[in-house]
Amino acid sequence: MATAPNVRSLSCPNCGGTVQLRGMGRSLSVVCINCLSVLDTRTPSLTVLSQFQAKERYQPLIPLGTRGKVRGDLYEVIGFQVRELIADGVAYAWSEYLLFNPYKGYRYLTEYNGHWNDVLVMHTIPEVKDSRNIRHLNETYKHFQSYTATTIFVMGEFPWQIRVGEVAQCADYIHPPRLLSMERTGQETTWSLGEYTSGSDIWKHFGLKGSPPAAQGVFANQPSPHTGSVSQAWRQYAVWMALLIAVQFFWVFAHAGKTVFDQKYSYTQQSGTTAENSFVTSVFDLPGRTSTVKVEIRTDLENEWAFFQLALLNADTGEAYDFSREVSYYHGRDSDGSWSEGNRSKSVTLASIPSGRYYLRIEPEFDTTTPALRPRSMNYQVRVKRDVTTWVFFVFGAVLLLIPPIWTSIRIGSFETQRWSESDYASGD
Repeated sequence: MATAPNVRSLSCPNCGGTVQLRGMGRSLSVVCINCLSVLDTRTPSLTVLSQFQAKERYQPLIPLGTRGKVRGDLYEVIGFQVRELIADGVAYAWSEYLLFNPYKGYRYLTEYNGHWNDVLVMHTIPEVKDSRNIRHLNETYKHFQSYTATTIFVMGEFPWQIRVGEVAQCADYIHPPRLLSMERTGQETTWSLGEYTSGSDIWKHFGLKGSPPAAQGVFANQPSPHTGSVSQAWRQYAVWMALLIAVQFFWVFAHAGKTVFDQKYSYTQQSGTTAENSFVTSVFDLPGRTSTVKVEIRTDLENEWAFFQLALLNADTGEAYDFSREVSYYHGRDSDGSWSEGNRSKSVTLASIPSGRYYLRIEPEFDTTTPALRPRSMNYQVRVKRDVTTWVFFVFGAVLLLIPPIWTSIRIGSFETQRWSESDYASGD
């Protein structure tokens, strides 16, 4: 186990309160927790550098002096500051905790609305690709926002001359769960790399009581809680869809359908005739297992429509399956050229028809709402096929396969919309 840092206690020259130094001689300033005086640690008497009256006294969620492990190393919280930015007249404040390990140096924990980041100061400068993108360790980070950060509250030790009112020009770039931040104060520019960390992990590693504050909203580099990605979901859809197509075509070729009945007929309707038009076909066999039956009707209609009332009847049990189809076909030519409408053929597929001996009852008729000026006639063909492939289940399966990628796209899209609503590109610029 790492050795606990040494703590040196002195008195504040302003209020006489106890000031504890934990930075082992590396701190340049310390803020008295009692009177908030900024003291110079380089002088034996802790010379007062400045004093400030905080508008609001902030209480750190992790008390100064608390020790905990970060990535396996023991750190102690030695400094705490609150910074804010103002956007559209609204102030947004966040907390920063300075951690110290005598062998590893400094690192930070930042917190905003229950969202935490583990932050290290970088010793390299990322590669700038363009105005919105930078690269670091082969990862591209997107510009999220630029802002002015102002220090409004400080407490504890810092390795620089801390002061309230300190202003820095900042820019954040994200590649969830990581965040690259640039800070510029005067002529000095500092880059830091943060990684999103759950509050529950921090509470566990620092042995804090109770529960961390609940995270509100979506933070800049917060990883999506939805597993996978949009592209991954659609790739999986493509794989499953290809498999479904392969299975469907296998069934198409394996069950091409056997023709069990095929007969041609003619029908003529005289003007004013009301005679019964129905008739029954000869008996035919539907062999094999219970499966589909497809009935096709092919006509030679010309600018006419006809209606067919049909029934498939079991010759032994009398069980009937009633259905009907309207067939119409019109064509002609106008100022726009040739045109056509409808189709001379129609079909219907009956599902789960048991094997047995069957026949058809057929009743054709023409349009009876318009008086016929001439005898109407048509030739038509009726064909019955057994065990044909239906595309209903294929379409149903294809629709079901669409649900996961669409739902994933909606969830991830909604999450990303919330994330970027807090950025400089909230309006889609």
